Formats: sequence, structure tokens, C-alpha cells
Amino acid sequence: MKAISLIIDNQKVSAQEGDILLWVALKNGFYIPNVCALKERAVPFAGCRLCFVEIEGYPEPVTACTETIREGMVVKTKTATVQKLQRAAFELILSTHHVNCGHCGKNKKCELQKIALHLKVRLRSKRFRLIPKNLPLDESHPLFTYDPDKCVLCGRCVWLCREQQKVGTLNFAYRGFEMLVTTFGDSLAGVANCTQCRKCVDACPVGALLFKEEQLIREEHNA
Repeated sequence: MKAISLIIDNQKVSAQEGDILLWVALKNGFYIPNVCALKERAVPFAGCRLCFVEIEGYPEPVTACTETIREGMVVKTKTATVQKLQRAAFELILSTHHVNCGHCGKNKKCELQKIALHLKVRLRSKRFRLIPKNLPLDESHPLFTYDPDKCVLCGRCVWLCREQQKVGTLNFAYRGFEMLVTTFGDSLAGVANCTQCRKCVDACPVGALLFKEEQLIREEHNA
């Protein structure tokens, strides 16, 4: 691959031909909200719809995780149109998310907190009606807990478990607002065929999958 240059927010950036725009931007200090992107994934999931950008010559905004860079590309990440789309997508995610930052082991390390700060959006948005899932916490696994009420359906854990690790313990079930990440047959994580690789927890951008030791530290801190 040859080196090429492009413009991101009025700054010249060098990268390799064929690179994905999202990773190029993030590597060079241009934050673009995202929760579902994985570098290892050849075909982007593009499910969160947070990484919209505008590119000169394109009729409408596109997702940065699906866009391959080219020589001379001019990218804008902070236009009014882009931020409007990002805020709408973010607030839709929040409409089913159980916000309890103070008692979450992911507090101050959560991607949702980072996005909210970037977009200047409250984590308890009133734009869309909250549709709580009210699903039980799964504490059956020896290493981690799974809280479906905090899951943002980014698909990272599913892809890593099914495609990279070739295990398939985790997968999506149901559709629409009923969709959730679950094990085969909705069995508890502790009795599923998990190899304890820990990759799903490491990849979770929120507090849905959380190592028990992290949650214990958080609870002791708040006691």
C-alpha cells in the first residue's frame, strides 16, 4: 500500500491507501463517536450509526467505519448536520440504557460518558421516552457479570466470540426493541460453553459485561 494524504477538519493527515477512515481519524487525534467498531473486523458492523462524517463531493453524510480513504479526501467531523445525526443516534441508544454511572464498574471508563461529553448531551436525555428492558443481572459466570439493561447492542462481544474465537457462546436474539445479546437457548453465561478468553469483557464499551473484580472495587468504593 502506498502513502496518501487527506484533509480532516482542515488539517492534513498522512495514511496508507486502503485504510478505514474511522481508524485514521482516531489515530490522528480526531475523535469520532463510535461503540460498535472493531479493527479486527474486515466487514464493519455499522450498527450504532454514531460515526457519521461529511466528505466533500458526497451527497450526504457517511459512516466513517465503512469508508475507505483516498488521496485528497476532505473530511469534516463536526458540522451541524453530522452532530445532529450523531446526537439522534446517541439518544436512541440511551432510550433503552439503564444509566447508573455511580454504581457501575465502568464509571469514568465508559464510552457513553465520553460520547456524551463530546456531543454535549446529557446521559439522561429527555428527547426520547425511556424504554427500560428490566432484565435480570446474570452473575452465573465465575469471571464476569452480564447486565442486559446496560447493553447497547454494539455486537463486539458477539463477533469476537463467534467469528474470532469460533466458540459461539454469545449471539443476538429477537428483533427490534426486543433484541438482546444472549447465550444459546437463553441459558445462563455460567453454564454455557465459554472458554473464559475474556475478550468479550475487554471489548465491551459500557458496563454490560464487567469483570466481577471491577464491580467489587466499585461497590467497596461507594460503601
